[in-house]
Amino acid sequence: METYSVTVNGITYEVQVEKKGSTSASASVPRASAAPAPQEAKKTTSVSVEGERITAGAAGKVWKIVVVEGQTVKSGDTIVILEAMKMEIPVVAPRNGVIGQIVISEGSPVEAGDLLATIN
Repeated sequence: METYSVTVNGITYEVQVEKKGSTSASASVPRASAAPAPQEAKKTTSVSVEGERITAGAAGKVWKIVVVEGQTVKSGDTIVILEAMKMEIPVVAPRNGVIGQIVISEGSPVEAGDLLATIN
């Protein structure tokens, strides 16, 4: 396994990647907190990721999770609905597949790029 540090939209992720032929990888995903003090470090949660990542396109709050793990979805089906500035923002399946993991819960705050679910 190799460890990389990746910065997306100003958020740094520690990512561990297995060599080709392996089927899993893991990442430390920052979770947003209510109102961190400027000097407070961001809290991270380690999540084992299998499958293609479905991420938040904008910062907001998870208003509704529309699917369940193991559910078959088609490209364009709504997976999660985010709420940002009183607007509902659907997050859709990028392709046909089966929902592998849902790693957030309704009411959770998210930042752009945060992992919401995976699709196999």
